[in-house]
Amino acid sequence: MTTTGYTYVGKPIGRIEGPDKVTGAANYSADILLPGMLSGKALRSPYAHARIRGIDTSRARQLPGVHAVLTAADVSDALLGRRMLDMPILARDRVRFIGEKVAVVAAEDADTAEEATLLIDVEYEELPAVFDPVAAMEPGAPILHDDINGYKGVPQPVEEPTNLFSRLTWSVGDVDRGFAESDLVFEHQFSFPMAHQGYLEPHAVLLQIDATGRVLVWSNNKAPHGMIRQCATAWGIEPSEILMKVTNIGGDFGGKGDFMDIPVIYYLAKATGRPVRMIMSYMEEFQAGNPRHPGIITIKTGLKRDGTIVARYGHAIYDSGAYAAFKPGVNLAGSSHLGGSYRIPNVLIYSDCVYTNTVPRGHARAPGGPQSIFAAESHLDMVALEMGMDPLELRLKNILQDGDTSGIGKKFVDIRGEQTLRAAAEASGYASPKAPNVGRGISVYDREAGQGESNATITVAADGAVTVLSPSPDTGTGIHTVLRQIVAEELTIPIETVNVVIGDTDSTPFDSGVGGSRVSNVAGQAALRTVQEMRRQLKSVASDLLECPEEQTELQGGYFLVSNQPSRRLAFSEVTARAVEAAGGPVKTQELYKPAAPENVTAFLVAVAEVAVDPETGQVDVRRITSAADTGTILNALGHRGQIVGGAIQGLGYALMEEMPVDEGRVETVHFGDYKMPTFQDIPQMTEVTLDEPSGPTPYQGKAVGELSNCTMAAAVANAVADAVGVRITDLPVTAEKVLAGLKAKRAQT
Repeated sequence: MTTTGYTYVGKPIGRIEGPDKVTGAANYSADILLPGMLSGKALRSPYAHARIRGIDTSRARQLPGVHAVLTAADVSDALLGRRMLDMPILARDRVRFIGEKVAVVAAEDADTAEEATLLIDVEYEELPAVFDPVAAMEPGAPILHDDINGYKGVPQPVEEPTNLFSRLTWSVGDVDRGFAESDLVFEHQFSFPMAHQGYLEPHAVLLQIDATGRVLVWSNNKAPHGMIRQCATAWGIEPSEILMKVTNIGGDFGGKGDFMDIPVIYYLAKATGRPVRMIMSYMEEFQAGNPRHPGIITIKTGLKRDGTIVARYGHAIYDSGAYAAFKPGVNLAGSSHLGGSYRIPNVLIYSDCVYTNTVPRGHARAPGGPQSIFAAESHLDMVALEMGMDPLELRLKNILQDGDTSGIGKKFVDIRGEQTLRAAAEASGYASPKAPNVGRGISVYDREAGQGESNATITVAADGAVTVLSPSPDTGTGIHTVLRQIVAEELTIPIETVNVVIGDTDSTPFDSGVGGSRVSNVAGQAALRTVQEMRRQLKSVASDLLECPEEQTELQGGYFLVSNQPSRRLAFSEVTARAVEAAGGPVKTQELYKPAAPENVTAFLVAVAEVAVDPETGQVDVRRITSAADTGTILNALGHRGQIVGGAIQGLGYALMEEMPVDEGRVETVHFGDYKMPTFQDIPQMTEVTLDEPSGPTPYQGKAVGELSNCTMAAAVANAVADAVGVRITDLPVTAEKVLAGLKAKRAQT
């Protein structure tokens, strides 16, 4: 990793919130206490699909310490959703998955609230259920949502009720003609399980209705401005009547953008006249959260005999669970990467989301990306093997170059796919000799920086202290530290004099929230523009004090000085003192940032996994992971490495061990003892290579990195296993049992 010529940008600056977090001073949603606060708890359905015939809450209401027991009859009949509104606040006429909320209780403490839920009697009439997305599309399958066309935000109206509620399509060229012109055609199918995001902090919310009727919400939601709009719709009030106070977020990875208990807790607070707090248990998180989508993907590729790819067909079928409400895009845009990072003139991709009677799925880091890249990059290795080509050479022959059009019709500038591939191959020793049962696998992914809007407000005090007010929560990615670096860099002042404060929904304009690899881009650009305006204003004050033209006034090393007479200078604090005096108070600037069009820049990441496979047990030992990233300018070297390494380890879990089995609609993993994720003992040697030449949309020309390395790992590991012992696993995770079964089948054929 090279060092930039900046003072703070690119350097391994420690996290601004680090001391508070490691000392326990940081407050999370579950830490907030208010006088008179009650505890809320939900009664959840034990059935995957059932009609509610009646609910008797009388016994629960009589329990000492209980202040309210609510059912669907006591709350709005509005439907919820981030874009497609299809989920009730409480199940009204029927339940559609095990874990759906049927009633809620507010009591003096959590134990009493939970005891009260056990005293609620619900009469159910069990209905036929469907748990597989392919079966859910068959004629005669139980229909989960009969009135789908009446839902606000439904992507495509349907002629008759169906469980297939959303289809995205990407098309370039003529795929039928492309296959007809191909010398060779290969087709494979892949499957992948449901997976949890793996955050340690469960969803939590505290809500109070104050004396004026204003609704105050403390939540670990990462998109607070969007959240209050959803809540306003559900509650029948104006967004201005809601104030969301953002707390620290203890992990996200895509899972903290949804409403969970926020809509229903409002009615508990309204019924009791007291603040109410709800904290989901881990059992609730696993059974009724918003995990990553499982499903199947079919890929077909046509090629010339020399390895030139001519056509690609991809079809993803995702199990969406019982509702679409948790998906901000209704479908998974990551399926567009079924075309890969390659030059393919004829492409047709479908991405289907299907209702089933299982836990509703939401977003997980790079929605659809890990699934699609596992399929696409595994498929490409299988094609290379069948053609007798080296997988690296097949990729190099087809990787996007400047002037090419991507598989979904986009044209990017300054494409660095080949350089990234070669860097990964060299750093990993991809072509070097290997011991028996040792293999190397390669995987490629590219991603644009996300779009959205953000803002920043910068205030300068008389003593030169600077405060940045940002609407962006920090989900663990270090964005507040990056904002601090940008401001200190532009004002040339000590970074310790810059403080970053997260604003609530009253103190900041609309912000898109955290996600989509956009935060360093949009929040960073908002901060950069704001601090540049602050610098301009202070420069004007300094030029008057120095009695020189503004164009001859410079800001260097914390001093305003005359460019041709550097001895004539004023300390930053001297100028801010005069500026504050003239303004009659702290000097403040604010800028909004919303790009007019998507950027035409994409970032590549290539992963190479080296594994050793025990031929007697099938056990896969990942020895080394090499990641080469096309990063542009790195904003924080320490945080950047954390994103690359952390994402790779998360991807390693998805590759080897993470899954949430579902039996007749019931999630079988209900805590982190059952759900296996990588621990320190599972982490192999990690090598990171960066191509950090400035080129990208973020401040100082950086690129997206947050959702790159996690997407490449599953295919890299599967390809490495196939290289090591000749066993191809097409259904994640790549477990020892599956590998051993493949080895036994292989031996039986010889």
